[in-house]
Amino acid sequence: MAHQSAPDDLNGGGERTAAVANASSDPQAEIIAFLRSARAYAGLLERASGEGVACYETHGALVFASGDDVYKIKRAVRFPYMDFSTLDLRERVIRREFDINKPSAPELYLGVVPVTRQADGTLALGGGGVPVEWTLHMRRFQDADLLSAVTARGGLDRGVALGIADAVAASHERAEIVRGADGSARFVRVLEQVIGGLQSKRRGLEAERVSRFADASRARMKRIAPLLDRRAEAGYVRRCHGDLHLGNIVMWRGKPLLFDALEFDDRLASIDTLYDMAFLLMDLDAAGHRATANLVLNRLLAGPRAEVEIDGLAALPLMIALRAAIRAMVGAERAEQEAGDKRVSDLDRARGYLDHALRDLEPTPPELVVVGGFSGTGKSTLAAALAPDFGATPGALHIRADVERKAMFGVDESERLAEQSYTADAGERVYAGMLDKAKRALAAGHGVVIDAVFSRPSERAAVEAMAQDAGVRFTGLWLAAPSDVLLARVGARVADASDATADVVAGQLSRGSGTVAWTTIEAGGTAGDTLIRARRVLGRN
Repeated sequence: MAHQSAPDDLNGGGERTAAVANASSDPQAEIIAFLRSARAYAGLLERASGEGVACYETHGALVFASGDDVYKIKRAVRFPYMDFSTLDLRERVIRREFDINKPSAPELYLGVVPVTRQADGTLALGGGGVPVEWTLHMRRFQDADLLSAVTARGGLDRGVALGIADAVAASHERAEIVRGADGSARFVRVLEQVIGGLQSKRRGLEAERVSRFADASRARMKRIAPLLDRRAEAGYVRRCHGDLHLGNIVMWRGKPLLFDALEFDDRLASIDTLYDMAFLLMDLDAAGHRATANLVLNRLLAGPRAEVEIDGLAALPLMIALRAAIRAMVGAERAEQEAGDKRVSDLDRARGYLDHALRDLEPTPPELVVVGGFSGTGKSTLAAALAPDFGATPGALHIRADVERKAMFGVDESERLAEQSYTADAGERVYAGMLDKAKRALAAGHGVVIDAVFSRPSERAAVEAMAQDAGVRFTGLWLAAPSDVLLARVGARVADASDATADVVAGQLSRGSGTVAWTTIEAGGTAGDTLIRARRVLGRN
């Protein structure tokens, strides 16, 4: 069972501590001893555990696990950022934690259960006595199922990555909008707090790097302040998860669930949805899974408010950098409390996060890569593989014609469209929509890769003109493969966004493409071979 973390805005999220009070002075000592004992759960647990009761401790909570069940209490502590010092406050925050997490993880969050004092003076979990403590009842899971552990073992497959994105999108969609929110002002407060924290650790983190982060982040902040204010006015500051890192997402029965949202301070969790998402993207990128982070981002940007979210890409580099900088600050603080090899490793890790933040803030000129070719040439596979290679963290916006068409008609990617959805007029609308999205992303300073057939000279001329108007580097790649390969690939597709059939391919081949001035890449072999050739053309090998 995962532990509770302190607020991300203060400690970087997911950083665990164990501040255990002396039992002789702990007002909760009797309750803790009771919850550590198997007798507390007699008749309550679904499955008895021969391992006894496991107890996990953090600075603000204790978690007791046995069998399939978990009971969590808050410590009777008071910190500058959270107060659990009275029974009423602990009840309130336990109920709040249940309420905000239940929608995202209904299978995990089971209810609020009191610890009661019975008439004979004994304690009971539940029952009709007087409540002396409050617990959050949860379903137990294994730490090996946390995404932090899953990624450490080798990463996430495409299906899981898309599931994560969908879970985050659903969480943001139902999150309460914060009316009258001061978008840029609240972000400045967090930024200045972090800069101050880094400056207090400048000896360990190196003063020159801290100074560079302060200068670069403040300069970015000035540029994006109006954007943040517009997003707040449009309802994008919401009561979010607030602590959305890999350690707070678990694989449960084959699907990812968000849990352990920041529960004790609505103010700290009332943030821009992009900033909420930025923690997850940073965590994936820092763990060496940039391609997964790119896939998650692109899935999220394909939602119902895609245009507004694409405009928001201008703010994403600073948001990701700030998440990394918070981790650097916390790591440096921890290093000061350590000695020997542990001190060195914590400080090295903190410096790595600060380097990550500095890279995120480096200017990255936007560019446009377009992948064209007949159905079956592997355009989408190549474009998805290229997207993490360029642009701001975590890589380029991937715009796919097949996905855009499905979104235009309001159907799921894998749902087959009727033949009338493929008229010339519908095709023009799809291409116009793709160019509009690309133009928005490029204007936001983000890289873009588009994949579509682009068999008509007019379609290729339009995208080239758009890139020229935007003043960005343009590369057109034309994939070519033998007809028998195209037909075999199209025939083998299952649950794909493309509706292309053998007849569609035959029609494309008969109509041809005219003279294509883009760089032709042989795509009849493996996807890996095609990627190598494309990267060579783009100068990324």
